[in-house]
Amino acid sequence: MNDSQRKRLIELVSELAVRHGEFTLASGRSSSYYVDMRQATLHHEAGPLIGHVMLDLLEEAGFGAGIAEAVGGLTMGADPVATAIMHAAASRGLDMDAFVVRKEAKDHGMKRQVEGPSIAGRDVVILEDTSTTGGSPIQALEAARAAGANVLAVAVIVDRATGAKEKIEAYGVPYLAALTLDDLGLDPQ
Repeated sequence: MNDSQRKRLIELVSELAVRHGEFTLASGRSSSYYVDMRQATLHHEAGPLIGHVMLDLLEEAGFGAGIAEAVGGLTMGADPVATAIMHAAASRGLDMDAFVVRKEAKDHGMKRQVEGPSIAGRDVVILEDTSTTGGSPIQALEAARAAGANVLAVAVIVDRATGAKEKIEAYGVPYLAALTLDDLGLDPQ
C-alpha cells in the first residue's frame, strides 16, 4: 500500500469525517464520536484517494483487478467507494466494474435489487464506508449472492471494531479494513 496516500487519507478522514459529541449509531449503541464517511467519500481530494487506498488494499489481499471483476455494496454508503475504486482502477489501466445494491428490489422496470453491469457469475467484493454491526455489508453480500455473484471478500474504509468483522467472516469471506480506530486516534465503543 502506498504509505503516503494512506497517511494523507488518515489525515483527511480525521479532519473531515470524525465528529465528537453524543451519537446514537445504527446499531442503537451510544458513541462519543461519529465517523461520517460521506464527508470524506464525496470530498474532492479524499474521494479519489479512497479509491486508490482501497484498490491497494484489495490488491495486497489478493482481490485486485483481474481477480475481482466488480465492487459494490448497499446504497448509499458503498456507492461513492465503489465508483472511486472503479476510477482508480481505470487510471491504472485496469478493468473493475462497480455496482449498487438497493435495500429492496424495485417494484417496477427491471425489478432489480442489484444495479449496474450484471454480476451474475462474476467475482465481486462487497464494500462499505464504515461498519459497526456489519448489517449493511451482510445485506449486500446476500443480495449479490442471490444475483449469482461469487463474493470474494468484504472491504470497508473504517472498521469501528464493534463485531462486524466476526459477523461477516461467519459468511465465509474475509473482512478487510483500510483504516482502524487506532489510525484515527479513537477508542473502541
